[in-house]
Amino acid sequence: MENIENIPAMMAEMGAKAKAAAKQLAGANTAQKNKALTEAAISLRTSIPQLLDANAKDVAFGKDKGLSSAMIDRLLLDEDRIEAIATGLEAIAALPDPIGDVIAHWKQPNGLDFSRVRVPLGVIGVIYESRPNVTADAGALCLKAGNAVILRGGSESFHSSSCIHACLTEGLKAAGLPVNTVQLVPTRDRAAVGEMLAMSGVIDIIVPRGGRSLVGRVQAESRVPVFAHLEGICHIYVDAAADIKKAAAIILNSKMRRTGICGAAETVLIDAKIKDKIPSLIAPLLDAGCEIRGDKGVQAVDNRVIAATEADWTTEYLDAIISVKLVDGVEAAAKHIAKYSSGHTETILTEDAEAADYFLNTVDSAIVMHNASTQFADGGEFGMGAEIGIATGRIHARGPVGLEQLTSFKYQVRGTGQTRP
Repeated sequence: MENIENIPAMMAEMGAKAKAAAKQLAGANTAQKNKALTEAAISLRTSIPQLLDANAKDVAFGKDKGLSSAMIDRLLLDEDRIEAIATGLEAIAALPDPIGDVIAHWKQPNGLDFSRVRVPLGVIGVIYESRPNVTADAGALCLKAGNAVILRGGSESFHSSSCIHACLTEGLKAAGLPVNTVQLVPTRDRAAVGEMLAMSGVIDIIVPRGGRSLVGRVQAESRVPVFAHLEGICHIYVDAAADIKKAAAIILNSKMRRTGICGAAETVLIDAKIKDKIPSLIAPLLDAGCEIRGDKGVQAVDNRVIAATEADWTTEYLDAIISVKLVDGVEAAAKHIAKYSSGHTETILTEDAEAADYFLNTVDSAIVMHNASTQFADGGEFGMGAEIGIATGRIHARGPVGLEQLTSFKYQVRGTGQTRP
């Protein structure tokens, strides 16, 4: 269903179906939702040949478009990655159901009994690029949190996402839940994105997951509230009191484990007091094929370091490139981060508890770490089962957007006949 003549009508119909499904889903119990997820996982495992065939078409399409190797890696599925997607669905099924949780409870002197209770957000729109696993993660998280969802995957992952969506649909059918709980926009036409961004009153939250151009467009044009981060310019600060061997391993992992994800480190800041340790810190990166762009102090240590420009401090490379700079201690590192960070994830490497506390309390990013790789900026690693994305805003959700962040709340007030004087 790629060639659709009337996209506004199609999206309006999908919106109506989603709202109806959300109302039905509000009455679903935890066992039903969990069964939908576990049955979808079974369907994924039995559909591996079809998934691999679909993904091969998408990879060929991506290569024809000239996607970078990092972007192709995001797109690629193999048996291990499909198994990871299925396991992720089961992990979400195993998580506690947030719906109905009493967040707070109190009584007033007049006898009124108040409860603040978790409820679904309603209908969620997710717009994403390349990664077909987002189809499963987003669909599953929205379902478990009691929401209907409209998914608009990237043109590159069209066939893979369609196949994964079919498995989610099988799970919904097996659990007796409305199949329109999880819908996938059946066209590559970008006009569908514009329609989603205008569906206020139908979609309650939009979550964009992709590159700067996609997220920037969504944030600029959406008439629906947005959970998002524009980019992931993540920093590592190596303090004078760092364990150098530990720091070198963390830096290498933060950059090179997967260079194309938003939690990959893009800038390393090193306390000038330990500039003699720079070779030990950057050699593993260089040996792994990472290009280093450094300031004059870093360049002086190794002639393989390329001169950094001002633009490097504001660049999300998403590739085997990293910028490195000397700074005068933790306060200077915090100031650099405040100026150049995208507010995503930053980490301090130090054995000095006071420096660590200063960094954790002063740096105002969604995720702030101590002696850990920035690549842990992931909902699954936070114990959330999975995430729908990372949010760097300050309203409602910040950091990994998991089950709890996909809920709202309402107040339940119980009385015994009270009237207000």
